[in-house]
Amino acid sequence: AAAGLSYVGAYVINTYKSYDNFLQDKYALLPAVIIICVAVVMFIIGLIGCCATFRESRVGLGLFLAIILVIFIAEVSAFVLGFVYREKVKTDVQGTMRSVFEKYDGKNPESTVVDYLQEQLHCCGVKNYSDWTTTQWFNSTGNNSVPRSCCQQEAKNCTGHLDQPQEL
Repeated sequence: AAAGLSYVGAYVINTYKSYDNFLQDKYALLPAVIIICVAVVMFIIGLIGCCATFRESRVGLGLFLAIILVIFIAEVSAFVLGFVYREKVKTDVQGTMRSVFEKYDGKNPESTVVDYLQEQLHCCGVKNYSDWTTTQWFNSTGNNSVPRSCCQQEAKNCTGHLDQPQEL
């Protein structure tokens, strides 16, 4: 279990590099760091449990049980906090995404990240393609279109024009 958690934590940290412009808050990595710390603690606790079982130590097994109960309480607390604060995280991420979309010009590094995100997640805008109508890029181009990264991959002749919403 510790190895699995370590892998998940490392994967989240590695994936974060692709989306760090959208998650400007460095505390966004905190869950991944906590997962890795929990994995290390689980490994140590597993060793304690194995040693206590091997030696048939009542004190060691009692300690192991107490540690497992503390971990269970911590997991329940983390679940409750995640459930309670999910809307705040959603609002924060949407606000950050809107600010990154506002900086879109098709050339800067943030623009590349926006295009990459839209292509990988098969999405357009924060909620939908109409989010682009309020950006500076949309108003400056004057061609009534969204970036080509909004186009569906199957749509071969997609230009991003809003008169063809079925291709976005």
